[in-house]
Amino acid sequence: MTSGPTQTAAAIAARRRQTQEKLTRIKAATSQLRRERGRLTVRALADRAGVSATFLYENAEARTLVQQAITASKSRHDQLAQDTHDQIEASWRERALNAEAELTRTQKTVFDQRQQIGELMGKLRDAEQMVPGESVQAIKVENTTLKRRVQQLTREHRSLQERLEGARSNNRFADKRIADLEAQILELQQTPEPRKPQ
Repeated sequence: MTSGPTQTAAAIAARRRQTQEKLTRIKAATSQLRRERGRLTVRALADRAGVSATFLYENAEARTLVQQAITASKSRHDQLAQDTHDQIEASWRERALNAEAELTRTQKTVFDQRQQIGELMGKLRDAEQMVPGESVQAIKVENTTLKRRVQQLTREHRSLQERLEGARSNNRFADKRIADLEAQILELQQTPEPRKPQ
């Protein structure tokens, strides 16, 4: 009669030992996958720990360990994605700011040149009435040179405007691509792992 309860107690103790061993292997597998930067999923943990996926789902302590590990992994992946996004955005923002600063500088230069041309044209009209023909010719040559300079600055202004538009367009494309990738990451993280048959 005493052998029945003794055998039952021994079986329960053996089952508890096996459970504790499995839990220890799960903790070790979680640490290994984190160190190796492997993807933490139920299937990966089960394979690495040498336990069934069913055990991970049915044992409350194992389930808690898996959920904590996956949550920590997702947080780390989300942070990495956010850091990458911030670096790309900062790079494009810097380029756009540089292009805008260059555009502002060019616009000011063009404005100053036009103002100078206007002043010189007024002086030329005054000089034509008072100065001999050779001086007038020299002023006309200088005026032509200034007009060419204005045309060159206008072309540079247009080129910088196009570069700024290109930088803004690239920035919008990068933002859209990052948003698409983040959505894909979220979808992959929310997809449940298939249960492993016993």
